This record gives sequence, C-alpha cells and structure tokens, in this order.
Amino acid sequence: MHALPIFMSLQGRRCVVVGGGDVATRKVTMLLKAEAAVDIVSPELCAELAELESQQKLSHIPALFSPEHLDGAVIVIAATDDEATNIAVSVAAKARNIPVNVVDAPALCTFTTAAIVDRSPIVIAISSSNASPVLARLIRTRIETMIPSTYGRLAALAADFRDRVKQRFLTTQQRRIFWEDVLQGPIAEQVLSGQEPAARLALEKLLEHESPMQNKGEVYLVGGGPGDPDLLTFRALRLMQQADVAIYDKLVSKEVLNLVRRDAEMIYVGKARDQHTLPQDEINQLLLRLAKEGKRVLRLKGGDPFIFGRGGEEIETLMEHGVPFQVVPGITAATGVSSYAGIPLTHRDYAQSCIFTTGHLKDGTVDLDWPALVRPKQTVVIYMGLVGIEQICQQLIAHGLSPDMPAAVVQQGTTSKQRVVVADLATLAEKVGQAEMKPPCLTIVGEVVKLREKLAWFDPDKSN
Repeated sequence: MHALPIFMSLQGRRCVVVGGGDVATRKVTMLLKAEAAVDIVSPELCAELAELESQQKLSHIPALFSPEHLDGAVIVIAATDDEATNIAVSVAAKARNIPVNVVDAPALCTFTTAAIVDRSPIVIAISSSNASPVLARLIRTRIETMIPSTYGRLAALAADFRDRVKQRFLTTQQRRIFWEDVLQGPIAEQVLSGQEPAARLALEKLLEHESPMQNKGEVYLVGGGPGDPDLLTFRALRLMQQADVAIYDKLVSKEVLNLVRRDAEMIYVGKARDQHTLPQDEINQLLLRLAKEGKRVLRLKGGDPFIFGRGGEEIETLMEHGVPFQVVPGITAATGVSSYAGIPLTHRDYAQSCIFTTGHLKDGTVDLDWPALVRPKQTVVIYMGLVGIEQICQQLIAHGLSPDMPAAVVQQGTTSKQRVVVADLATLAEKVGQAEMKPPCLTIVGEVVKLREKLAWFDPDKSN
C-alpha cells in the first residue's frame, strides 16, 4: 500500500484552491460537497465559479498566488495551467505542513484525491496511487452500478438506532451479529425499496423482542475456488467478510485469503500428502468447538468443498451436534484450471464424458479404478496426482490407454504462477520431473488436451 486512505472532516474549515478554470471547478465542487469553506485564489473565475461566488458558496481572492494566501488553510489544491505557480503552491504548503494536491503532478503532492462513490454517510474512495486514474474511475463506475443510491438511508437508519442497540446487547460480537442480520435481511430490503417507515417499525419490534444473541455460532463451508479471487461467488465473499474466525488449508491462494475480514482470527490447518497440520478429526472438532462458542466460523477450502475437499466429513460432525452451517460451492480446480489452461473437459469430437479422481486414496495408495479411467471418449482429471504421476501413467497404459494419449499437468492454475506441461502418457512423468513441477497440480488426460495449442488464452507471463 503506497498511501494511507483517510477521511478528513472539512465542515466549515478553510480550504484554498489556486486556479479559476474548469479543473478548479471540479475540485471546488468536491470540497463544497464536504461542506468546506472554500477560498479561490485566481485573477479571474470561469463562469461556473463566478456563479457559485454570486450564490455566496465560496470566497474569491482576485490575485496572483502568494504564500500568505495559505495562512489558516487545512488543505490546498493547485489547479492552474502554470507550472511555476503550481510549484510555488506546493513549496509554500509543504513549508507550512499543509496537505497539498497539485492536479496531474504527483511529485508535487502530499495527498491525492480519489474517485468517489457517494452514498452519504457511506463514502467509498478508490485510488490507484496515480498509477492509473482512469482505471480508478472505471472501478468507481462498476461500484456505482452495484450499490443502490438508497444505501445512505440504510446507514442513517443504523446511526439512529446505534445507541439503543448498544444498550440492548452488551458485547461487541453480539452487536455486530445483530447489525449484520439487520443490514442483510428484510429490514434492509425495506429501506432500499423506499419503505423506510416500515423498516423503522420492524427494527423497533426486533429490539423489543430479540433476546441477547448467545450461542448463535454457525459454520460457513466455503469453496475458495482454484486461486484467482475473481472466481469467488458473491455469497462466498459476503460470508468471508462477516466471519469471526477463518480456518483455511494449503490450497487457498494468498489473494483469496486477503479478502477475509481483516480482524478475523486466522487458523491454518493445511494438508499436504502425508503431512497434516491437524488431522481431519481434529479439524471437525475445532469447527464444532468454535461454533459452540458462538462464533461465525469460515471453513475456507480451495476449489469446491464437496469435490475432494472433505466437506462431507466436516458437516457430518456438525449435523450430529445440531450446529447450523451453510455450504457455498466454489469453482473446482477441474473446471477453473482446465479453462485457464485452454483445455475444454468435453468436446463433441473428443470427449462426451469427464471423470474426476484423486491421485491417492485415504491409505496413501494409487490403487484406482483403472478400467473406469481408460474408457474411450472421456477426459480424466486427476487431483493430487503429482507424487504418483509415474505410476499413474504406467497403470493407465497397462490398462489400455495408448502411450500416445495426450496429457497435461497444470501447476497453480488460474494464478499468475500458472505453468503447464503437455506431453503424452509415455513421456509425461519425465517432462514433469524435468520441469520441477510442485503442488498444487492438476493432471488432465484425454484427446481434449490436443486443443490447448489452439485454445490457450491465459499467459501469466504476458499479463505481468
């Protein structure tokens, strides 16, 4: 993070803008929205600024800039087309320890203005640290379409009831859970649809009858996808943001973990072949204990929790003890990784079915259902098969697949570290060894692998 995002209260405080043209107008408009007392230093004003002056919304100092104009200012913005003036403003402001912004001159600034989504009192600021202001504005546009204009009313409702909720619920966790339920439930929908009186009445009744929220723990079994955070579902992201504690494994990417609520407790229970930070039974008991303590527990898994993610084993324990839970499917490695590798799992000319299998069983062997894996016109996707890749290839050939059958191994698919090795079954293990491939890897076997040469579209080296 190159800059600290902060929000400064400017109500009634003197802010100086040097310049009287169109660029200055944009900055003045922003300051007036923040209810600042704006003084403009400029020999002349454009028509729009002159109109604002006539309405007594700002003060005009009709002069060339002088350092004394900054006395008493809390921030200053230079918005002239004269480089010497802009430099002088920057030097004078820095000498007085006044935050200064010089439009389109990052080197002269001590602060920058952001692209803003205004849902007052909710305000969202997006900055690219001057790397790409256009991109920041494009992101703002996307956010604008996602957040209703009435979100400000929802925040105002919460502010009106804040003290009463604080009196009603004694702990921070109880209050947070209460507000999360309200702000994501029917009351919030009433506000967003313009039924604010009904929402206030419903909130009044809820506070009268709601008992203190104790032992309302819950487990969220969430699929974190194959690595790229953009592949998360909306529901997964929402639950990741409201969890008290996150339990995650080795296959969850750093980029996905960064989206978990910042103050959530993070517990790593990663698994690798023959190496377990916590045995599965202990993970099951950990989920159970934390939920019974009243916590909202995020069980975050790579891919999909029900495809080689042991999600079924975990919810069995929760169901036996009556602990509420949610399961959020994720894009499994088979679909995500194959797509980013340019290998469709089915194709009318090559494969009419697809089978997923694990590269090793619970006892650590690779004694798979080989006859089922060598059927014609199908694609075989092998999870966790890197360690046994040589034996897997030998067995597939021994049970009927051609040594020339195309195959691929994809390492850290969908991420910036994606690597792909393509070969035939006879040489795949050797080439994987030469490439020094490391977990997590996915193996794809079938005629569809031929299509990668034509369909490969994701090249992390070119995207960096």
